Amino acid sequence: MFTDPIYIPVVSVCPVRETPNHRTEMSSQLLLGEQVHVLDRSVEGWLQVRSIHDGYEGWCQAIQLAELAGPITEPLGYFDRELGFANVNGQPMPVFMGTPVYDSTLTAGVFSISFTGLTIQSDTDDKHLQVQELALQYLNSPYLWGGRTFAGIDCSGFAQMVYRQLGIHLLRDAYLQAGEGESVGFLQEVQPGDLAFFDEPDGRITHVGILLNDHEIIHASGKVRIDDIDHEGIISRDQKRRTHRLRIIKRYF
Repeated sequence: MFTDPIYIPVVSVCPVRETPNHRTEMSSQLLLGEQVHVLDRSVEGWLQVRSIHDGYEGWCQAIQLAELAGPITEPLGYFDRELGFANVNGQPMPVFMGTPVYDSTLTAGVFSISFTGLTIQSDTDDKHLQVQELALQYLNSPYLWGGRTFAGIDCSGFAQMVYRQLGIHLLRDAYLQAGEGESVGFLQEVQPGDLAFFDEPDGRITHVGILLNDHEIIHASGKVRIDDIDHEGIISRDQKRRTHRLRIIKRYF
């Protein structure tokens, strides 16, 4: 059980790296207000953190995080537009879709952060329609390894960010997400919002997309795109060829 204080990013997007070095791989990103535990402070200028919402670990630049003061509260929801503005120390801070929105001002170190005016996704009984509408908001966003915003996003980040608007918190990587949910046996049985996973010749799951129906998928590959899918895998509409081999389909709601 953690007893350490909770930290949050105090910037719009905080890169999470494999090692404490700007030259190393960015494996994920944290958004303004996402809560983390600090695991290691031994490297000057860096903090090793573990995300509270998905357990993902990595190194962040210490100057981009601050210790959260006062009682810890859960966000009301997640920002539901492509781009908006929070208020940090009296100045506008751009925020991306999926950023947590709190009902009161957060104090973190020397920073005062207000989310006033940022709207959140309203509840709906029709999650199958909602997931399609959310996914389409990212259409044509460029692919970025480790990305989690419409300015750059990877395949598992895309699934994670769409699903969090539904109140479903997926793990960070595709192979981890494939370990959740219930299996769907046949493509003809899918519902909008089911996730399809794809593997390499050695069996490693390395790609995920959101099914729109039994013959179309939206996924991040080069950009967030809609392609055709059959029982073998994805057929790129742009490249006119098969690009990904289907491994398994999972359902989460």
